[in-house]
Amino acid sequence: MSLPETPQGAAGKADWRVPAIIGGALLMQTLNATVLTNALPTMAVSLGVEPLRLNLAITLYMLAAAVFLPVSGWAADRFGARRVFVAAILLYALASAACGLAGSLPALVAARIAQGAAGALMGPVGRLVLLRTTPKSQLVGALSILTMPALLGPVIGPVLGGAIVTFADWRWIFFINLPIAAVGLVLVLRHVPRVAGQDVAPIDWPGVALTGLGLAALIFGFENLGRDVLPPLLVAGLFALGLGLLWAYARYARGNPHAILDTSLFRVGTFRASVVGGGFMRMAMGANPFLLALLFQVAMGMNALQAGLLTFVSAAGALVMKTAAPPILRRFGFRRVLVVNTFIVGLSFMACAAFGAATPHLVIVGVLLVGGFFRSLQFTSLNGMAYADIDPERMSRASTLSSMAQQLVQSIGIGLAATLLHVSMQARGLTTLTVEVVAPIFLVIGAVTFVSLAFYLRLPKDAGDEMNGRA
Repeated sequence: MSLPETPQGAAGKADWRVPAIIGGALLMQTLNATVLTNALPTMAVSLGVEPLRLNLAITLYMLAAAVFLPVSGWAADRFGARRVFVAAILLYALASAACGLAGSLPALVAARIAQGAAGALMGPVGRLVLLRTTPKSQLVGALSILTMPALLGPVIGPVLGGAIVTFADWRWIFFINLPIAAVGLVLVLRHVPRVAGQDVAPIDWPGVALTGLGLAALIFGFENLGRDVLPPLLVAGLFALGLGLLWAYARYARGNPHAILDTSLFRVGTFRASVVGGGFMRMAMGANPFLLALLFQVAMGMNALQAGLLTFVSAAGALVMKTAAPPILRRFGFRRVLVVNTFIVGLSFMACAAFGAATPHLVIVGVLLVGGFFRSLQFTSLNGMAYADIDPERMSRASTLSSMAQQLVQSIGIGLAATLLHVSMQARGLTTLTVEVVAPIFLVIGAVTFVSLAFYLRLPKDAGDEMNGRA
C-alpha cells in the first residue's frame, strides 16, 4: 500500500483534522496515567484498602499494555488500521466506565487490565493510520500534532487529578473518558480515511509471548528500582527474566520472516537514531515529571494542585512549538536541529537543579516554559525522522517497535531517577527527601540526554529531507 499523494483541505493546504482527531483520542490515555497517581490515597479510603495495594491498578495496566503492544501492528495489517483504532477507543471507554463503577480492588484491577490492552492498541495503531493517510512531505507537521498527548498528559494530569479529587468524586477520573471517547468515535468515523487490511501471515504467538512478557518484566523491574517496594533479589530476577525472554526472542526470530517484531528495522539509520538515540532524551523526559513532583511537593512543601499549576507552563511552551517546528526543520534539517537542540534540552533539564525554596516562581516558570518549547521540537523531530526511510509495507512494524521502545525507556528513566534519589539520600545520611537530595539528579538526567549525540552526528546532512519538505 502506498502513501497518498496530496490529501489537502479546502484551502489547498494540509488537512490537520486527522492528526488532531487521533491525538485527541490518545490524550485520554496519557491523561489517565498521570491523573490516577494523585488520586490513589482518596481511592484507597473509598475502596477500603491500603494505598500501597492500589499500586496494582497502575502496575497491571502497564503490564497489560506491554503484553498487548506487539499485537498492535499485526492487528492493524490484518483488520485495517482505522477499524482497530475504533475498536480500541470503544474498549477503552467501556473499561473506563468499569473502573469508575468498581466497588472493590479486584474489580478495579480487572477493568484496568482491559484498559491497558486497549491502550496498547490505540497508540501505535493511531500513529499507523496517520502514516498511511498522509504524504511524507506533510508528516512532520501531522506528527507534531499527534505527539501533543505525550507532552500535555504529564503536565495537565496532575492539575486535573488534583482538581477532581479536591472538588469532585475520584470516579470522574475514569468517567471523564466517556464523552471524550464518544466525540472521538464520531470524528474518527466521519473524517479519518479507511485503511484497508492486508494479507498477512498468521499471528506469531510464540513471538508475542516472548516479547510481551519480556517487556513487561523489564518495565516492572525498572518501575520498582530504587523504591524499596520489592526485595532487591526479586527486582534482579525481573531483569534477568525480561532480558532472558528477549534474548530467546532474538534467537527465535533469526531468519523468521513472520516474527512479530522486525528487529531489522534498526539497520535503518534514521529509525535507529530516532528510536535508540532519541531514547536517551525520552529517558530523561520520563524522569523529569517524577522528579519535579518530588521537588515541588516533598522538598519544597507545595500541594499537588500548586505543583501541577506550576509545571503546566511547560505545556504552553510545547503548544507554541507545534506551529514553529515544521518551518524550523525545513530551514535547518533533522540532523542540525537534533544536534543543536540536544544541548538546549539537556541544559533545560540541568537548570532545574538550581530550583529551591527561595527561587522566585517567575524564574521556575521561565525555565519550564523554555524547556517545554525545545523538548517539543525534539519530540517532533524524532517522531518525524523515524519513518523517513521506512517502506510503506513495514510501517505497522515500525510503529509497534517504536512504541515498545518508548514505553521501555520511559520506565528506565523513572527507575533511574528513583535509584539516584536513593543513592543521594544514603550519601548524605538522610531518611527524607530535601532539595539538596533531589536537585543534583537533574544534572545527571540532563547529562544522559547528551548520549543521543553519538547517534545524531552519524546521520547524513540530508537525513529525512523528504519528510520536512527540503528534498
